[in-house]
Amino acid sequence: MNVPREGGCACGAVRYRLTSDPLFTHCCHCLNCQRQTGSAFVINILIETDRVELLAGEPQAVDVPRGGSQKQRIFRCPTCQIAVYSRYTRAGIRFVRAGTLDDPSSVTPDVHIYTRSKLDWVELPDSVPAFRTYYDMEKLWPAASLERFEAMRASKPRRR
Repeated sequence: MNVPREGGCACGAVRYRLTSDPLFTHCCHCLNCQRQTGSAFVINILIETDRVELLAGEPQAVDVPRGGSQKQRIFRCPTCQIAVYSRYTRAGIRFVRAGTLDDPSSVTPDVHIYTRSKLDWVELPDSVPAFRTYYDMEKLWPAASLERFEAMRASKPRRR
């Protein structure tokens, strides 16, 4: 791991450590992220669930709508209600909110997604790929991250 990363909620009741570098880091400009954060976008660190070590507290799972009948599970501090991480459809991946890191500047986005709803005043750097919706992870993720992702998927039992 290049940089040891720890973080937590605003009140300190929930603390965590990332035990490896992220798989990938998204800057998401979708309307759901804008509503849920009250901001122009959210920066999510994608990392395997078993690589998010809880040091203190237990985040509370809250299911919120994310479009149509789909739900997103947000894990919040039960005391201050800060969103620490989310789970979408892949149970083995956490989307850790980069703003909850002790040093949020230790990560930068690998990609900007859902830029079709990006606010006009947000300017994106030319050096980072940007997509109107989502992207093909096989084409964008580093080989080492794809290997970790496949290993995580292979270790999970298939649902019937």
